[in-house]
Amino acid sequence: MGQIVAFYTLAALILGFAVMVVTTRNTVHSVLFLVANFLCVAMLYVTLRAEFLAVIQVLVYAGGIVVLYLFVVMLVNLKRGQTHSDPNRNNWLGLILAGAVLAEFVMITLYTFGLRPGAETAAAPPGGSNVAMVGHSLYVDYLVPFEVASILLLVAMIGAIVLAKREL
Repeated sequence: MGQIVAFYTLAALILGFAVMVVTTRNTVHSVLFLVANFLCVAMLYVTLRAEFLAVIQVLVYAGGIVVLYLFVVMLVNLKRGQTHSDPNRNNWLGLILAGAVLAEFVMITLYTFGLRPGAETAAAPPGGSNVAMVGHSLYVDYLVPFEVASILLLVAMIGAIVLAKREL
């Protein structure tokens, strides 16, 4: 009975904080509501006896990702109607880098779906710990989504730096 009450309470808090993230006009307050949302999700993981996921939720999302968001919010001072064009910009370099990223995604996809010579699926670690099973699942079964998320975070960070420093 106590788990059901805890679940519904945390679910209501998570939904309430998510609505506040979207509806708040102040971006710093929105990020703070996002932190509260991530902490409630971590508490939900604890109630499900997934302590490792709860710690990773706090460290990665409530710690790292939110700090990145705060840097973007505080460093990027966008003025409406202001455009920036750099005559020294190398468009061909961006095209080459985009092609390299596309080639990486193709290689990851081929590797993940077993279209490589001598492809064998790696067996899960027998009777391993919770951390070993999560690591195996993350880097074997869900390699492509993991790589896509890392590339998206890299692109967001580069975009924030470019927007913050207009002299590039």
